[in-house]
Amino acid sequence: MGLFSAILGNAGAVSQEELIKKYGQLLTEGEEIELGFKLLRDTFIFTNKRLILIDIQGLTGSKTEYKSITYKSISRFSIETAGTFDLDAELKIWISSEVHPSIRKQFNKSVNVYDVQKVLAHHVLK
Repeated sequence: MGLFSAILGNAGAVSQEELIKKYGQLLTEGEEIELGFKLLRDTFIFTNKRLILIDIQGLTGSKTEYKSITYKSISRFSIETAGTFDLDAELKIWISSEVHPSIRKQFNKSVNVYDVQKVLAHHVLK
């Protein structure tokens, strides 16, 4: 993931090994990381049980919020693919019956947004 994409807020894929090393203590027994993405300072992880959003806060980054969202609480989601002049794809997730998406994430072109959609669909449609 290039610095320019990160500054624009676009996410790039992160290896499972790196995610397990850094965030393995967040996982429950039997929980496995399927996909993970990193923004400039924030990370979001799709596991076989939930979606974990990691929000690094403050100027020094010493405060971190870990938000856990069960797949059953996701009422709908959408993906928007990158276009010719549009450099990013976007994921929107609605929690429960909210009118506006609770989560919006942008991906750079190195991320196959269809893979993200496939993981979400697999878990949400169970």
